[in-house]
Amino acid sequence: MATTQIQTDFATTRGADSPRAMGRRPPQILADLIAPTGVRFNGDQPWDIRIHDDSVYARALRHGTLGFGEAYMDGAWDSERLDETITRLLSHDLDTRIHGVAKLRFALGWLREVLVNRQSKARAFQVGEHHYDIGNDVYRAMLDSTMSYSCGYWEQAVDLEQAQQAKLALIARKLELVPGQRVLDIGCGWGGLSQYLAAHQGVEVVGITISRDQQRLAEARCAGLPVEIRLMDYRDLPQRDGTGFDRIVSVGMFEHVGPKNYPAYFATAARLLRDEGLFLLHTIGAYRTMPTPDPWIDRYIFPNGRVPAAQQIARAIEPHFLLEDWHNFGQDYDRTLMAWWHNFDAAWPQLRSARYDERFYRMWKYYLLSCAGMFRAR
Repeated sequence: MATTQIQTDFATTRGADSPRAMGRRPPQILADLIAPTGVRFNGDQPWDIRIHDDSVYARALRHGTLGFGEAYMDGAWDSERLDETITRLLSHDLDTRIHGVAKLRFALGWLREVLVNRQSKARAFQVGEHHYDIGNDVYRAMLDSTMSYSCGYWEQAVDLEQAQQAKLALIARKLELVPGQRVLDIGCGWGGLSQYLAAHQGVEVVGITISRDQQRLAEARCAGLPVEIRLMDYRDLPQRDGTGFDRIVSVGMFEHVGPKNYPAYFATAARLLRDEGLFLLHTIGAYRTMPTPDPWIDRYIFPNGRVPAAQQIARAIEPHFLLEDWHNFGQDYDRTLMAWWHNFDAAWPQLRSARYDERFYRMWKYYLLSCAGMFRAR
């Protein structure tokens, strides 16, 4: 019987003060909501929220996290330690205390998740076009030399490069590879893992991605190695690819699959894996089922994304695989995201002169630092 292993990944501010923001008190409902977190509006702690435009309050009340994030992108508020602001807000489960219009929007979002397959085959390439194809220059500047866009393994690492190299080595060890074996890399990104396995383990690799920019760069990086990079959705994999694969690995892609498609995803992997094969899944994981994705992340970063819960993964693999190993180092994602932020911020003068604007900078800063705060809050 085939088996599977699972890994889960459970500065200065920009913007000018506005006369509209100085001296105004926030609505009492918002002040009361965040009071237990230790975050204050216009306080003097580095994690406090400094208001530049009073529209923040109405946008947060009407649109929840979406309005709050959009207000940050527009320069309506700042925080000296944005990552710590988000950590403190999320550590107190504010989503369970929302009321009124925000709660209605939350309920409608949940209903949409239940009724609609937002990760259908017809939508498969949307996240590639929206996020992964924004420009390889951003990712070259932000990531390490392997261009790994997933959690590093920091157990003995002192910097991002070491953490990502350690993660690739960890994956290779868990796959128990033998030279000459055939490996399928589902969601191969810019080819870092495919390149590593082919060069260091002597295996043949087929990598698939839904991003054209990723495919082009991955092919260039893997030139001269026994690696094939295909632009395709996992549901378009053939019923049988030759004699099948000895190993299947998927790193940082499962977050785009969606609960309605988990059975088809694991059935596809089981169909393509040879007898006694091994499947390793590396994904961000939630400690409980998330009713809806964060609306700001869904609109601006990863459309149609969904973080799986442990019980959802366990139920979906049961008909197809025997679980051999479950390894959680989600706390390492905080350090990984902070390293990405520092790289991005340092490269911003060059990126800005290329083709990116200030709103993109603030969007990317909010994305990286708020996600770091999410993982820090566990």
